[in-house]
Amino acid sequence: MTFIEFKKMLLDAEISLPKFAKLIQVSEKNIQSYKKKGEVPNALAVAATCFAHMHHAGLDYRTIIESLELKPKTKKGSGFAKKKNKDTLPHA
Repeated sequence: MTFIEFKKMLLDAEISLPKFAKLIQVSEKNIQSYKKKGEVPNALAVAATCFAHMHHAGLDYRTIIESLELKPKTKKGSGFAKKKNKDTLPHA
């Protein structure tokens, strides 16, 4: 799905991109990065399409998604390790 089609689906679902990002616990910046690529990942395309169809069917998708109690993902890997307190570092 193109980024433009994705945005249209959000409009059909009557949700803004910032509110969509908050609802699914993904950084708005992360979603905006797909604008440059021109396409969104399948998972975002599916979510936006389902939200639009649910909205048109009169279903409150927001409550359903909020009930999942999604948690934001934390960055892992090289360069994202928590910094140690200088008091816990071994002394030479």
